[in-house]
Amino acid sequence: MSDQMTPIPFTQLFNWIVTEYKNEQTIFGIPQSNFFYKKNSSQVKIFNEALEMPLGPAAGPHTQLTQNIIASYLVGGRFFELKTVQILDELKVDKPCIDAQDEGYNVEWSQELKLEQSYDEYLKAWILLHLLKELFGFSKSDERGFVFNMSVGYNLEGIKTERMNNFIESLKDSSNNEKFLQYKNELILKLNDENVRHLLLRSVNPNINFDKLITSLQNISPNISNSVTLSTMHGCPSEEIETIAKYLIEEKKLHTYVKLNPTLLGYEKVVTILHQLGFSYIELDRASFEHDINFAAAVPMLKRLQSFAKEHDRQFGVKLSNTLGVKNKKKVLTGDDMYMSGRSLFPLTINVARLLAEEFHGELSMSFSGGATINNVQEIVDCGISPVTLVTDLLKPGGYGRLFQMAEKVEKNNSFDKKIDIDKIKTLADNSLIDMNYKKEKREISTVKIPTKLEMFDCYVAPCEEACPIHQDVAAYIRLVEEGKYNEAFEVIVSKNPLPFITGYICDHQCQAKCTRWDYEEPEQIREMKKIAAQFGYRNYFDKISSTEKLGDSKAAIIGAGPAGLSCGFFLAKAGLDVTIFERSSRAGGTVQNVIPDFRLPQSAIDADIEFIKKHGVKFQFGTDENFSVEKLKADGYKYIFVGIGATKSNPIKLEGENENILNSIEFLWHFNNKENIQLGKNVAVIGGGNSAMDAARASKRIDGVEKVHIVYRRTKEFMPADKEELDAALEDGVIFQELLLPISHKNKILQCQK
Repeated sequence: MSDQMTPIPFTQLFNWIVTEYKNEQTIFGIPQSNFFYKKNSSQVKIFNEALEMPLGPAAGPHTQLTQNIIASYLVGGRFFELKTVQILDELKVDKPCIDAQDEGYNVEWSQELKLEQSYDEYLKAWILLHLLKELFGFSKSDERGFVFNMSVGYNLEGIKTERMNNFIESLKDSSNNEKFLQYKNELILKLNDENVRHLLLRSVNPNINFDKLITSLQNISPNISNSVTLSTMHGCPSEEIETIAKYLIEEKKLHTYVKLNPTLLGYEKVVTILHQLGFSYIELDRASFEHDINFAAAVPMLKRLQSFAKEHDRQFGVKLSNTLGVKNKKKVLTGDDMYMSGRSLFPLTINVARLLAEEFHGELSMSFSGGATINNVQEIVDCGISPVTLVTDLLKPGGYGRLFQMAEKVEKNNSFDKKIDIDKIKTLADNSLIDMNYKKEKREISTVKIPTKLEMFDCYVAPCEEACPIHQDVAAYIRLVEEGKYNEAFEVIVSKNPLPFITGYICDHQCQAKCTRWDYEEPEQIREMKKIAAQFGYRNYFDKISSTEKLGDSKAAIIGAGPAGLSCGFFLAKAGLDVTIFERSSRAGGTVQNVIPDFRLPQSAIDADIEFIKKHGVKFQFGTDENFSVEKLKADGYKYIFVGIGATKSNPIKLEGENENILNSIEFLWHFNNKENIQLGKNVAVIGGGNSAMDAARASKRIDGVEKVHIVYRRTKEFMPADKEELDAALEDGVIFQELLLPISHKNKILQCQK
């Protein structure tokens, strides 16, 4: 695939559409059965045009080429903010220029086509959307049902040049453009072709009235756009913005929206919100806030433009919001600066909307694009803000299907009341600062990519299975669980994992860290599904398996009944060996039996797995002398010997002063799990941030006499290696987290730390 955008001729696009639909029932990869959005009732008017849906792609990668606009239309997009154009149309764009693994960043979204090419793409899309509307009945026959909104920048001098003027005028009225007539004639010529007619009758609709269809297409309006969104450079002065807007309203007679920046909130407010939501690593440039228009200057400018537009019988409003300029510390993209978008932008944008709604008493029209997703689109529209347009969310896996999902949700729940509701905006703005959907910790991983090389052929792999240390067939068993086939799911799991109950509770689920659903909404709860399969599939497992034929007198001795020894014993027994596991303690399970607290791993789960292994013929001998002799085992007839005695070794911390009351967490948990009498005092400090630290802290809370338990960690919570659910459980148990502290001494029951 080329990194350069290449326009496709009109007739070739037509042939592509009809042929692909005939063969696949898809258009540009969009399947009709799942994603063609069709609703023949207008619900809202935007720029005097009736629409079924106030959604669509924002100016960006999805509105540069004809096929992108068409794909957006098929899935419910009805408002198209065309890619921003400018007089500088021969820019060299370094690739990659977009990074959208979580929040989005770009270093360049400028047009990659020349002005004349951009106009040509929009014209082709305009005509082909009319065709698709008629063929599939996407809108009422007497209504167009969609809006093209041009977007221009970046200064008045460039906008007033002859080429830019021709571009604007041709979108306002294309009747004098030779290509408008040319493409209509090419389309009608195709529709008069008997082969094409036969194809459309057979694949689209057997009742197509071609005379009526052709008449409708001959009457396609040459008036492509009567509105514009003004996009200015970050740092553009208010005087320039106002002058351009007045020019577009008065001279070009366009309904005009001005795109504003999130910097209207001010540097301190933006920093506070980003830090509050966990995006503290995003570094801003205070100078960019000083150069951008501030709220105090924006308000009188907008009021003047409101009055000016009303005098000229044009609609006026604001587009919220532009991207946020940040310093490029990631260095995934080129340059020193980049521009943030996506979910991290939503709390900033909706709080700008709140300020403006309050200042204008709900009388300022707003459109929205700053981090709109399925999680908030309904609420945005309910506030009276529309249209809502998207870029970053459509760049993520799922693509245009995300827009279809939003259209369905908005259609189902909304009356499209256009009046701005200040109270609803306030509520949405307040909630955005506490909603988990906008917190960095919502996405616990950085990427689902795996380090293995992507092969040229047969390259498909499931990242979850690759990440699993035993390469468990994750995709297979979660599908079986979904279908309610628990017996089959259990068989898939135990083919590689003989501890399904234990791992159903405490597996560190590396698979979930590479689940591709992270890029859609949240990962599949893979570990939980393993637990479900174990609970419901175990009971019938032994009815289906036959006893394993023993391999003569081949005997295997396994030293240690921890997870390694249990697993080894299971697979050797299945292979036909006579297996005995020797264990020094009185119970099997090792660390999971003796260290992991029962509030995290119930005894019933351990017992179920040990019983499962016993049923495969594995024998146990407890109370074995830890000074065992391999030679004696060989003399007793054990041909194969596996040593799995564990490798636990504490990493003791040394502090100045008294160290006698410093306990190793593993030893402490061993005593706790074995119900020994433990005296800790009133206050306990647990040093560290891993799962063992969380277990020790939660166990300490359960000991008589303990009043307060503190986790002391040298970094912040987001850098703690503990699984998020373990950290959350500690917080729920009342453990106090002390961040950015390094313990240095312990004297007279006082733990001194360095900040």
